[in-house]
Amino acid sequence: MRLTVLGGGGFRVPLVHRALLEDAGDPAGRITELVLHDTAQARLDAVRAVLAHQAERHAARVEDSGRPPTSPPPSVRATTDLDEALRGADFVFSAIRVGGLDGRTRDERVPLAEGVLGQETVGAGGVLYGLRTLPVAVRIAERVAELAPGAWVVNFTNPAGMVTEAMNRTFRERGLGERVIGICDSPVGLCRRTARAAGADPDRADYDYVGLNHLGWLRRVVEDGRDRLPGLLADEARLTSFEEGRLFGAEWLRTLGAVPNEYLHYYYFNREALAAVRDAEATRGEFLRQQQARFYGASRSSSPAEAYAAWEHTRREREETYMAESREATGGWERDTCDLEGGGYDRVALALMRAISRNERTKLILNVPNRGAVPGLGEDAVVEVPCLVDAGGARPLSVGSVAEDQLGLMLCLKAVERSAIEAAADGSRRAAVRALALHPLVDSVRVAERILDADGFPAGFPAG
Repeated sequence: MRLTVLGGGGFRVPLVHRALLEDAGDPAGRITELVLHDTAQARLDAVRAVLAHQAERHAARVEDSGRPPTSPPPSVRATTDLDEALRGADFVFSAIRVGGLDGRTRDERVPLAEGVLGQETVGAGGVLYGLRTLPVAVRIAERVAELAPGAWVVNFTNPAGMVTEAMNRTFRERGLGERVIGICDSPVGLCRRTARAAGADPDRADYDYVGLNHLGWLRRVVEDGRDRLPGLLADEARLTSFEEGRLFGAEWLRTLGAVPNEYLHYYYFNREALAAVRDAEATRGEFLRQQQARFYGASRSSSPAEAYAAWEHTRREREETYMAESREATGGWERDTCDLEGGGYDRVALALMRAISRNERTKLILNVPNRGAVPGLGEDAVVEVPCLVDAGGARPLSVGSVAEDQLGLMLCLKAVERSAIEAAADGSRRAAVRALALHPLVDSVRVAERILDADGFPAGFPAG
């Protein structure tokens, strides 16, 4: 089978490759060819060097272990031609960054200048990033529908919820059903950390999670028929032993009766988070731009082994500094070792592909059309909930009633997402202002208007 990665020169592609190397399942459903597509040849070259050494390391580990080799590693091919990359694909991973890190930095800085949060997927920055990304994502969906109509599209591209929803609309309009599934590593990390803290086995527990992408709540952790979350909420030491407990504080988690996705820190503690972001020496986008410039620049003259070592060092630094401002706003604590290994979304992606290609039924938290799973939201609204996955794709499981505060926030953010989709489709300034002004972290219509003017919408954005 062929897997095409759009954004194939991206920094996290080696994590996907590593998951493919470690796949020991049925050879009949294994990825045998990995096609990397990117608009920048230099980035493709750097990532291919990392993958080459990673494959050598994996082969050496297998040989040293005395285990028989499973199957040959997937062949790797790179191209800057989108249509060439898509033809014959069985799965397409979309992991693009429209405008690069320069665009991300602008989307962060413009809102901050107006005194509101500038963040990649949350608040005004998230809306701007969506406006920048959606037209390109829709064009990609159109090309997939034309050249690989039987392929499944796995969307990593942020803002993942609105991008997945817009791409799925494109497939539905062409009578191809809903072949776009969004994934994110935040829910899986949250669930596993909470389970460990609650004394449950993360691999055996069942998770009751509901929300939109980067806006969700873990409501139950069930093992052997017993919900472990109430016991965790009652135990101060265990509750503050993991990231979300330290981030939100034990008392607020008890007040909620649930464990929120880490991105909800920007909503529940907006003043503190905004102050920390503004006081930081650089935004997250500025930090990553500088960090990745060093990596990609050095990789041009490096051997595969040197490129891999530089990537691993850079990856570790990236994980250590993840959401650093929020951690600084809540006491300045370090991330746990088990959360620095990287991966998460790559493992979810592999499990998703295996379930579809081998009909290995599994349950995963994914971004899919609602189809009645969350009462109060529309049928086509993309939500982030547990799903059953098999050869037929991903089907959302009913989550039952949702707390008023949670549903209210979800409805508000869904209106923001759909306004952004409308604005990106036809360049409507009215829809773009609505998307920004309705966001709960933007406190004035005039602020929304000035942000759009400063960031150059629609002239400075890709055409819809």
